Order: sequence, then structure tokens, then C-alpha cells
Amino acid sequence: MAVSGIVCFLVNPFNSTAQFSLQGQLRTRSEVRDGLGTLNVKGTDAAFFTSQRARLTFGYKWDRVNFNLSVQDIRVWGQDASSINNADGNKLMVHEAWAEVTLMNVADTTIKTKGIDNLSFKIGRQALIYDDVRLLGDLDWLQQARRHDALLIKALHHGWQVDLGVGFNQNSDGFGITGTNYIAGNVPPYVTNSMGALVATPAGLIPLSATGTMGGKSSLTGSPVLANAVSTNGMNQQYKSMQMAYISRKFGQTKFAGLFFKDDFSKYRLDSVGGASSGYVFGRRYDVKGVNSRLTYGLMINGTIGNASGLKKQWQVGAYFQSGKDRDGKDLTASHYTASLTLQKGKFSFGPGYDYLSGNTPTTPGTENHRFDPLYGTPHKHWGYMDYYYVGTGSPVGGLQDYYFKVKYQANAFFLSLDAHNFRLAENVANAADPDKATIDKNLGYEFDFIANYSLNKFTTLELGYSFMKANNSTEYVKRGTMDQARHNANWAYLMINIRPDFFFTKPVAIKQ
Repeated sequence: MAVSGIVCFLVNPFNSTAQFSLQGQLRTRSEVRDGLGTLNVKGTDAAFFTSQRARLTFGYKWDRVNFNLSVQDIRVWGQDASSINNADGNKLMVHEAWAEVTLMNVADTTIKTKGIDNLSFKIGRQALIYDDVRLLGDLDWLQQARRHDALLIKALHHGWQVDLGVGFNQNSDGFGITGTNYIAGNVPPYVTNSMGALVATPAGLIPLSATGTMGGKSSLTGSPVLANAVSTNGMNQQYKSMQMAYISRKFGQTKFAGLFFKDDFSKYRLDSVGGASSGYVFGRRYDVKGVNSRLTYGLMINGTIGNASGLKKQWQVGAYFQSGKDRDGKDLTASHYTASLTLQKGKFSFGPGYDYLSGNTPTTPGTENHRFDPLYGTPHKHWGYMDYYYVGTGSPVGGLQDYYFKVKYQANAFFLSLDAHNFRLAENVANAADPDKATIDKNLGYEFDFIANYSLNKFTTLELGYSFMKANNSTEYVKRGTMDQARHNANWAYLMINIRPDFFFTKPVAIKQ
């Protein structure tokens, strides 16, 4: 009876003044990877697989309350290694679960509290999406996407937008837990100790290995071994807490947007478990009081001149800075600059752009860090679709310069796009592979990204992509630490089928007169 009642309620969603929505998504992406993210060693073969996202999103909207619940399952076809068993570690998860409550609304006469045109708070698991998703975005390209557990205070008044946000992460709410120490990553159940033996991961310890992988021998100077990536840009530690402010205002055709984001990382100490005869597991214990606070702040300005019937010009400039401490406690001073121009004539658009992200030099002291980290954005959109920089495999020590040119043709049911990038180091990088050269060449090669996207129907799109990387020894060195050991021509192709049904959609029916 309960199940049938729920079904009847959902299939008759319009029997009240509230509005309900129910959307689904099945997105498969079949990929041929021959150098995605990093160059392949000579003699290796390309990889092929299909990944899948299945998502169901339920929404409820009333005058003063919005509610959203999104559940998704992420997997690679065949990862169960069985057609009758689901013991695969499972990728079923809550992607978003939030509610937004309106406190003030100038258009709602039943709300007596006035003073701000629109004021609300949004609480729960949610995506943070601002501007061109350069620093804060939902990372929708990634099948599992990105979200934050946070509280937002959102205000709109006389054209001004002000969003204030906070988040505070904790591992458990169990009885007997004291303090607010936070283990900032998920670890595998087993790791390799310093003697090469596979042992259980010690409780409360994020293990370290020379390779940063479960199979690498444990090392006091190694990298964290995690069960899954914490974030993009090779980030190995989730923030303990965050505070943010976003302010924007549009004047005519020009928009000004300022961002302040402070993320706090738990301090840690190095520790070991085991003995000299049996081997040690070295790692980090996040039981030190205090946090390392990183500050990111800056301004983005974009504007439009003209319209597409003539020659429409869209321009954007931005500057962001980072200071404070990085997640390892080093003194942080970094910067990021961006500028682009897009010209549009009818269905064609094209234009150049330039991005600069600072890095370290060979003489940067070990207690300092000048590498800009683009926070929690969507790097796939900006620095090449092959994800060489600021995605899962991290960024060059010397930072990055990206000179690019983009062309797009947008029709009613399809679009074609081609992007060309020339990547260069922002700073010199010491050359340990060639004793005759103190630093490597700053030129990191070229990348070309082509996309063809077609809307098959209202709910289905097909997308075909191909990317080619013309790399060199500098690319190989910053990605693998070697020279002349990897293939410098990298390829990547994919076919993505995206089906997004709206279960409450009804096709309009023409009424004959």
C-alpha cells in the first residue's frame, strides 16, 4: 500500500500548488586512451573502456522552499568481474541533497520581513558553481562530478549578488569521539610496508609510499596512499573547513565578480607503525591542533559589445591571488591571470586567449610555495581536454602558461568546436636528467581538441571527441620525470551518449478547431 501510494503521488504531481520534478540521466562514455593525462611509456598499448553514470534527481519547489535530492551510481562496464555479484566496492552515492529556504522576497506580499529583494539560505550537499567554473564548479565532465557539504547565505538586492558560504568537515559522529581532528582522505584497507610486505593499514594513519600507490614500499618522505582521489590537481588532502564570499554586479553589458575563498587544512605529524625486523608503515597522523589556512581572492570582469547579427565581441579578464599557508604548512604566494576575446558572427564564433598560473623556480626555498592551485573548479574546460594539467595528475612545479585559440560552429541541433593550445612553463624547472642543461625548455608542446555534438531528440545527445597532443621531452619530464622514455604523440577519442529524460514531461497536443 505504501509503495502504491508513493507511485500514485509521483505520477500525479500537479494536484497541489507545489511543483515536483523528476529527472533521470544515463551517460555512457566509451574512450580510447593513448596518452590521456600523462604520456605513455614506449611500447605500451592504448586502453579502451566504457564508464557510466546513472543519476536520478528529485526536486520539490514551493513558494519559500526548494528541495533537491540527486542519487547516482558510477561504474566502469565490467568492473564487477561477474554477472551475478555486486560486491564491487560500489559506487552508489548521494551526489546532492540540499534545501533552499526563502527568508525575504520583495515579490511575495505574504512575507512581512523586508529590506532585501531576495534572501535565502541553502544547506546540505551541493555543487558550488560560479562564473566560468574556473575556481568553483561542479566538474560535470567527471562521471562522479564534484560537490561540497556546506551552508550558503544568498542575497540579491538592486542588481547585487552576495553569496556567503561555510563548511566544516568531520569523519564521524560516533560516541566517544573527542575533539575535531579530521583524517583528510580515504585510505585502502592494505598497504605495502618498508620491507615490501602487504599489511593492514594502521588505524588513523594516512600511509606514505615512494610511489604514492598501495604497491609502493612505505617511505617517510613518500606521498599519501589514498583509496580515491580527494580532488583535482593531485590534491591529497580534503579541507577541514572553508569560508567563502562571492559578490557580483552587472553594469550595462559588463559584469564584475569578486571571489574570496578560505580553505583550512588539518595539520599533521609524521608517524610510523611496525618494527625494524618486520618493516614499518610510515604515514601522517592528523591529530595536531590548528589548521593551515589558504586564502584565494580576486576579480573577474567580462563584457559584451554588439550582437550576433553584426559582429558580437565577448571579452573576459581576471586576476586571482593566493596567500597564507598551503596544505603542508608552507608559506604561499601565488597568482593566476586570464584574458580572452571571442568574436561571433552568426553561427560562428572564434577567438584567442591566454592563461598564466604561477609556479616555483629552481631557487624557491623548501619552506615556500608559489604554485597557484585553481581550487575546486572544472580544469577540463580550460587547460586542454586531455587533462594534462591541474586535473588528476597534478600540475607542473613551474606553473603553466596557456596560449589558445578556439573556433565553434553552433547550429540548432548540433555544434562543432576546435581548440588549439600551446602550453609553456611559467617558470624555469631544474633539469636533473641532462647534466649539460640547468633547466628544461619551457615549451610543453601543443594540444588540439575537436568535438562534434548532436541532439538526437529532446532528451538525448551524442558527442564525439578527438584530441591530439604533440608533446616533447619537457612534457615528459614534468609529467613523468624522464626524457626519451615515453611516446610524444598522444591520442584520445571518446563517444558519449547522454540520455536525460524528464519523467513529468508531457508532449503538447494540438487541439483541432
